[in-house]
Amino acid sequence: METFTGSEPVAPIEWNDSFLLGYGAMDSVHREFVHLVRALQCSPDEDLARCLEAVAVHAESHFQSEDRWMVESDFPARGCHIDEHAAVLASVEQVRPLLAEGNIDPCRRLADELARWFPSHAAHLDSALSHWMCKQNYGGKPVVFHRGMKLSAELARDD
Repeated sequence: METFTGSEPVAPIEWNDSFLLGYGAMDSVHREFVHLVRALQCSPDEDLARCLEAVAVHAESHFQSEDRWMVESDFPARGCHIDEHAAVLASVEQVRPLLAEGNIDPCRRLADELARWFPSHAAHLDSALSHWMCKQNYGGKPVVFHRGMKLSAELARDD
């Protein structure tokens, strides 16, 4: 995420149950992250700095919490996960001075890249951490109910 290449804008991210991972503390933080990224994507130019600051403050706290969980619980795959968090924070820090100089394009691209990045990050890296944390804390995998999602058999019947 460190290089901004001018990729196409994406639709504003919206929270949905597919983001639920079953570890309450993580799900709560993720819901807030999605809300803040959406606000950054949808922000008028005059509010970009405020919205970027909110994303930066949240991301730092969010990633510190997850990084701490990984280290304290000896999560096996923590290296690449922690590195990805650091890369996102570095990208945010690269954009802050550009926005302060009045260059809004990198901030707009960052907002869209965060919206692109989060679903995959949550589905792959955070879901593994959620499973690990639930096993450590509760002795089993998380149970997650996704409202409004069809079962595979229902999907096959609909075709």
